[in-house]
Amino acid sequence: MREPRSLFNPAPADEPFLSSADAKALITKVLSYATADEVRVLVNSGWAGNTRFARGEITTSGGITDTTVTVIATVGKRRASTTTNILENDALKRSVELAERLAKLSPENPELMPELGPQKYIPVEGFVQRTADLSPEPRAAAVKKVFDSINEQGRSLGELNVAGFLSVNAGAFAVGNNKGLFAYHRSTAVDLGTTARTPDATGSGWAESGSRDWANIDPAALGRRAAQKAISSHAPTAIEPGLYSVVLEPAAVGQLVPALIGSMDARSADEGRSPFSKKGGGTKLGEKIVDERVTMYSDPADPDLLSQPFDGEGLPAGRKVWIENGVLKTLNYSRFWAQKQGMQAVGGGGFGGGLKMNGGTKSTADLIAGCERGLLVTHFFYVNFLDPRTVMMTGLTRDGLWLIEKGKVTRPVRNFRWMESPLFMLNKIEEMGKPEHVGVGLVLPALRVKDFNMASLSDAI
Repeated sequence: MREPRSLFNPAPADEPFLSSADAKALITKVLSYATADEVRVLVNSGWAGNTRFARGEITTSGGITDTTVTVIATVGKRRASTTTNILENDALKRSVELAERLAKLSPENPELMPELGPQKYIPVEGFVQRTADLSPEPRAAAVKKVFDSINEQGRSLGELNVAGFLSVNAGAFAVGNNKGLFAYHRSTAVDLGTTARTPDATGSGWAESGSRDWANIDPAALGRRAAQKAISSHAPTAIEPGLYSVVLEPAAVGQLVPALIGSMDARSADEGRSPFSKKGGGTKLGEKIVDERVTMYSDPADPDLLSQPFDGEGLPAGRKVWIENGVLKTLNYSRFWAQKQGMQAVGGGGFGGGLKMNGGTKSTADLIAGCERGLLVTHFFYVNFLDPRTVMMTGLTRDGLWLIEKGKVTRPVRNFRWMESPLFMLNKIEEMGKPEHVGVGLVLPALRVKDFNMASLSDAI
């Protein structure tokens, strides 16, 4: 086995993380030091780079290569863990010994589940070499394309202020234990976002895209989109707060809908603490909870998602249909709660297998054309929960908000603070757009929704 890499032993550009064979050899070595009843070892190995830009220039460019090892030791019903990125033999041995000492000092956990034995996993290839090759030079070239396209669009108002961030990572995650389990997955991800603002600071535009494959991101197109939004949102006027029909671009939908899936915890529902609990006991499984046009699922093998096919326990992650034709089909069960309730646990938790929502065939422009009076929303900012029992949330509109009248975008308006629940929102759908990539492992449509609560005016731009 080659010597594992750490922060202090950076990998060459063509080998940024451990192979499956090297990860397995490292886990085997760590397990050889263990004496606890059960031991699980997690290995995170990879490279990450970033380029930050503002005011027409790159301000920082950084990168890191690191391998970390987490040791989880179990003694009876007691469990504890340690993490290190110092990979010399003595350091690994000390990490194991410390985890075992801490486990013996920890309180007993009556819900502790035993480690899993060997599992079978669906093959998922989420690694793209051209993304892993995104070194500082091609990142700088991409940023230049953003600048050039924004400057070209912004001539009518003078030079636009531009800022943004490009991040990329390539890595592998492995898990193994002393019961014979071993799982390994490698992946890449890249995200580019930019904001453009008018010189008088009254107009702001934003655009962002994320993918496992760098070829799917068009820096020039993102720059043009951000600039066009900044220019067209220049000098907004105020309108009254209230309930509005809204056209939510896919990015805005992506800031609300995942919170609904994150609320689908089976234990909370069974114990009456969830929006999916029924009065008097039981859950809403099998009942219609949203518009019948809504179907949402997670699936690590879906070509649009390509997510990790197992979780940190090594539990396989498979296809999970959360909502089908408006009906609640499944909840998220931990291993303990699944055993207690006689259900099957699926790895990943929440939407660990990514999240995809069906939609229609219409563009965002088509959704606007069908709106008599409403608002076009770019995305949201500072989103927070208000009430977990209803998934009620609040936040601000940001970087472009426009009034729609008789199917046309007529003028920019000042931003709002809103209060809305994605559960309520998905019951008020007027029209669904075509699903689009919102980010890595997230595919959602634009939506036109009625009676969205724009609660008060905001000075944000």
